[in-house]
Amino acid sequence: MPRYIALMKLTEQGIKDIKNAPQRLEKAVAGMGALGGKLVDFYTVMGEYDYVAVAEFPNDEAGMTFLLTLGKLGNVRTTTLRAFDMQQFAELVKKIP
Repeated sequence: MPRYIALMKLTEQGIKDIKNAPQRLEKAVAGMGALGGKLVDFYTVMGEYDYVAVAEFPNDEAGMTFLLTLGKLGNVRTTTLRAFDMQQFAELVKKIP
């Protein structure tokens, strides 16, 4: 499945309600599953971003649907990257004329 990396920053609303963040994460994981996705890894980090999540979705449409739903809740703002592993990268390079 395609893999995505989401870099997340808490909004003012998200930080005010930080005590409920673990429950929100559980709901988010369930929402991923409903779209055929799964959470591969999740980190709380220090620096420019507050969270980093690695997730897989069956396609870009499912991933985008999840991210729009997450954004609508107003607790985090995301920057999302489509990720390619080393094997996928090698296959892409083979296609270069």
